[in-house]
Amino acid sequence: MDHITFPKDQVVPMEVITPDIRGLRIVFVNVFGVAHADGSWTLIDAGLPYSETLIRHWAEKEFRGAPNAILLTHGHFDHVSAAGQLAAHWNVSVYAHPDERPYLTGEQEYPPPNFAAGGGLMSLLSPLLPRRPVNLGQRLRLLASADSGVLDVMPGWQILHTPGHTPGHISFFREQDGTLLPGDAFCTTKPESFFEAAIAQKPELHGPPAYFTSDWRSARRSVERLAALRPHIVAPGHGRPIAGESVATTLERLAAQFDEVAVPENRSNPAA
Repeated sequence: MDHITFPKDQVVPMEVITPDIRGLRIVFVNVFGVAHADGSWTLIDAGLPYSETLIRHWAEKEFRGAPNAILLTHGHFDHVSAAGQLAAHWNVSVYAHPDERPYLTGEQEYPPPNFAAGGGLMSLLSPLLPRRPVNLGQRLRLLASADSGVLDVMPGWQILHTPGHTPGHISFFREQDGTLLPGDAFCTTKPESFFEAAIAQKPELHGPPAYFTSDWRSARRSVERLAALRPHIVAPGHGRPIAGESVATTLERLAAQFDEVAVPENRSNPAA
């Protein structure tokens, strides 16, 4: 078993995940806009190469004016590629965890992918995917600590360090309504399959994209931590948003069965 099924009737539309959260799917990855009570909004992640115009036009349609900031769950190419261009256009800062710094300042590449992990076209193609670091220059702002709590540009949200997929991966949780933006800590589609990730997107819980996950022990602990929050709404970096009474219990099942469901047999570092 490589996934945990989820009821189709608890999938929610990307266009209105909650009254103040909108999502945009770009081929196989999602970006999100989070509106705030003061009229400002924040962009979560920055999509694929050449997606700057698409994200900007979507943002202009869905929100008034520029965001107050761009927050990155991590620095992989499908989450960061338009960040520099968008930050320059909007004249805003880009926030990330300190452990992502070398990948966002042009200093260091991520580890090579495991092309045999998880099966599927995305895994097979992973050695060809961009891995070189971006350089966000003076736009980059590093979060103050491992768990940064509440950030001024994301009022009402907890910023949680959820490493494993990358060293400085972060997730966002709003306790008020149980909304979780887990980035790539886990997915609601099979991320190793291009067909599933980009087209079919059957509602299933999976671990992080296996081909790019560098630390399975930490990845498991991060999913356990997010499951303990018992979220009601989940909008991940890959797959459809889900909401309902069974979200918390299904995520707890993923955490409990993480080694069986998520960890590839040929992993370079075991999760136990």
